[in-house]
Amino acid sequence: MHAFRGIPYAQPPVGPLRFAAPAPHDHWDGVFEADEFGPPPPQPMRLTSSDEWLTVNVWTPDVGASGLPVMVWLYGGRFTTGASDESHCDGSRLAADGVVVVSPNYRVAGEGFMLIDGAVPNRGLLDQVAALQWVHDNIAAFGGDPDNVTVFGESAGAASVATLMVMPAATGLFRRGIAESVPNFLFGSDLAADVAAAVAEKLGRTATASELATVAPQALADATDGIEDRERWGYGLGVRRAQFGPVIDGEILPDSPFRALKAGAGRGVDLLIGHNRDEYHFVVYENGAVSAEQSATALNTLPPIPDGAQAYRAAHPQADDTGLYELVCSDFVYRMPTLHIAQAHAAGGGATHLYEFCFDASPIKASHTTEIPLVFGTLESDYGSALYGAAPRAEAVSREMSAAWRAFATHGDPGWPPYDPAEQLTRLIDVESRTARYPEQASQQIWADYPFDPFALQG
Repeated sequence: MHAFRGIPYAQPPVGPLRFAAPAPHDHWDGVFEADEFGPPPPQPMRLTSSDEWLTVNVWTPDVGASGLPVMVWLYGGRFTTGASDESHCDGSRLAADGVVVVSPNYRVAGEGFMLIDGAVPNRGLLDQVAALQWVHDNIAAFGGDPDNVTVFGESAGAASVATLMVMPAATGLFRRGIAESVPNFLFGSDLAADVAAAVAEKLGRTATASELATVAPQALADATDGIEDRERWGYGLGVRRAQFGPVIDGEILPDSPFRALKAGAGRGVDLLIGHNRDEYHFVVYENGAVSAEQSATALNTLPPIPDGAQAYRAAHPQADDTGLYELVCSDFVYRMPTLHIAQAHAAGGGATHLYEFCFDASPIKASHTTEIPLVFGTLESDYGSALYGAAPRAEAVSREMSAAWRAFATHGDPGWPPYDPAEQLTRLIDVESRTARYPEQASQQIWADYPFDPFALQG
């Protein structure tokens, strides 16, 4: 296995390039020592060591090969945190069986997704496009096939996959996408501007490029931390637990992926997509039991039908207040957005494969992010060990998932039939995986007509 770390794919986005689209990196003389990960992009609670944030890492089993499938990983983190150096996303095990794995850094939080007057919007998405362009131009030198690229990601990374599928700038840069747990992720421009104003206010500035350019990137990142949710931002955004996300700007992102995919955008990109069964359990695990009042608020606020609370209680008669809260929040934040993206892509004529991750051997059950070390085969990483250190079947589930992801990246078939609206065939990934009708039928009916429009300012 050959690992190349920290290769710059764009100029450091500082100085005159700050808050701008990424610019091609200058050439360098001699040999670049690609033996260390690049520094993380500025983000809350984590310091960065230099301005060279926009780097890629490459794992390849054979630098002399030609035509190996390429898998490009986009990390999650609510568009606020994340970096490509996370040990549970190390690409060596995944790549060992015949693919080239690439993981880029992209700008997050204030540098990447804050809506700043006078600045280019959706800068983090443009970083991802620039990284894909680097892959297209250079990956053959690492044994990869630039015409057989799969973009895969989890959470914000999965939202990025869905978004890239409908972005004009990304057209032709990848053939397939794998989206693990797509969140409810779009921000309306009014809300995004209000969040930006709140961040700038902490710094004694206005949310303009000229004023924020005088603020150090790390100081801007730190200012994004601890912004309390305003009532005008809405209850749903608090449940989402995010204050940044892509904005439909009409050019970089012309339309919502939920609408654009259904209209046929992205039909030429094959999609493997799914969610975890117990997505929101990690929040409940962190915060403890949910009160009857908290549960009632979620049940009476989030479902998009008048009798939503009763519909959930009727569908889950054995669930207590905590269980009902977890179910409706799982659906609103992760499960139903994922399902709707799958349905939209299939309706638009795209080849779609759907899964639900059900392996609940971790302390947080089959919760958000728990599939990642299984996909990468990094059970020995800190996160993998914390989840599955004592789970006897984790290795077998990991082998199954890694193989399915590689197979899909290679030829578009993960090993189970495509999803279609009639049969709704879905792979239920567990100790004994099986293919069956999509299991969350009650939730599907409750949320059937919900458009997942961008979060908007409330009043």
